[in-house]
Amino acid sequence: MTSNNFYDVTTWPVGNPAEDIGEVINSIIADIKERQADTDANDGGKPGGVIYLPPGDYRLRTQVLIDISFLKIQGSGHGFTSSSIRYNVPQEEWPGLHELWPGGSRILVDLSVGSDAGQAEGAAFLIKREGSPRISSVEFTNFCIDGLHFTADGSQLPAENTYSNGKTGVFVASANDSFRFNGMGFIYLENALTIHNADALSIHDNFIAECGSCIELRGWGQASKITDNLIGAGFKGHSIYAENHGGLLVTANNVFPRGASSIHLEGVTRSNISNNRLHSFYPGMVVLGSNSSENLVATNHFLRDHEPWAPFFGTDNGLDDVYGLLSVDGSDNSLIANHFSLIVGSDSIKPRGATPVAIRLKEGTGNFVSTNHVVAKDVHATSSESCFEAQVDALLAAKGSDGLDVTTVMVDPASTRNTILDSGTEAQVVADRASNALRATPGIGLLAGPVASQPVASQVDGLSQPRQ
Repeated sequence: MTSNNFYDVTTWPVGNPAEDIGEVINSIIADIKERQADTDANDGGKPGGVIYLPPGDYRLRTQVLIDISFLKIQGSGHGFTSSSIRYNVPQEEWPGLHELWPGGSRILVDLSVGSDAGQAEGAAFLIKREGSPRISSVEFTNFCIDGLHFTADGSQLPAENTYSNGKTGVFVASANDSFRFNGMGFIYLENALTIHNADALSIHDNFIAECGSCIELRGWGQASKITDNLIGAGFKGHSIYAENHGGLLVTANNVFPRGASSIHLEGVTRSNISNNRLHSFYPGMVVLGSNSSENLVATNHFLRDHEPWAPFFGTDNGLDDVYGLLSVDGSDNSLIANHFSLIVGSDSIKPRGATPVAIRLKEGTGNFVSTNHVVAKDVHATSSESCFEAQVDALLAAKGSDGLDVTTVMVDPASTRNTILDSGTEAQVVADRASNALRATPGIGLLAGPVASQPVASQVDGLSQPRQ
């Protein structure tokens, strides 16, 4: 049986999808609403629909407004390829490139966005519906949303490197339930995904990179997940940001540089950040702010090194190295079994002469910090004209570097009654021993406990004697 709830944009009779896919999709949504007007027909009535985008380029000149539940927009390929690399290749070399633009099922966001426009106005897809119940089960899968170009922002950077253009991929303005973003590609948008008041949201297996900010969960939310994504924001924005959320799961993401933060939580409680690979060129990689409490941050890999690509060499997020790679303002959080690789040049530490910090507890009480491993190396920073080769060379350089002095855990006076176990030697942990519990990692050649000063040989001899 052929379904009349499946729509192919290339065969729909209204509009030209190549010239304005926004007009076409809005017309399809209007048709769904007209045909599915009954809220209770045979125990159903409003099943929604599927809008299909075959592989191809579809310019969007009209914003799409989604105000119905159970709508799926799907393509046949996320189409991501690096526009940043292309824009930083001399134009005389462009004719020799295999392709110039992202591909797959690709929407080209060609909205006219004024300098004073709000974020919702610059969104390719605006999802908004008030009333009860909340809008539910809207899905985006397997196509690319491309912002095309960045624009000059008054800085000395070339326009295509500013991460600014006022464009957003998807802006969800209303409270929502069970939304899904799977297998998508987002590129060259000032904001890729901005979602307000989410419940049971799934952002899974997407490629979101070369955007000013990638994922922002605003307002409040619960029981959502951000999993298995490849993500990389610009130096002015967030890779993953959430505020006032409970029960948020952030797991198995591969977060690239150069976002101002890899994961930034504000007022988030009882949530999980685990098994992520995080890479940044600056401090402040993971921030638990505004009394974010009772969260688990476990088994993540943090790599902080230098920007190696010449077009962005010297840019940063404005934070000093004493800020911490993981910064906590909150109580009763568990920071367990994370690996930190701090691979920077001592001459680049800010402020000059300071000791960089891996974990910093700024405010709150009762945080549990255990078995975190910090590797710190002093390297000479270099840059290259080739983005891919420079980054791979930097990632694979693991030998021949001198050690770098590091504070593995710093506890500010405003943070008390914390427990810090096996996360740095006595000298590497800066904390008031009277208001925090500390068990330092033993130094090489030393044994913990009251017999630590005895020679190792006598310890072994003693173990060989029978008990009396």
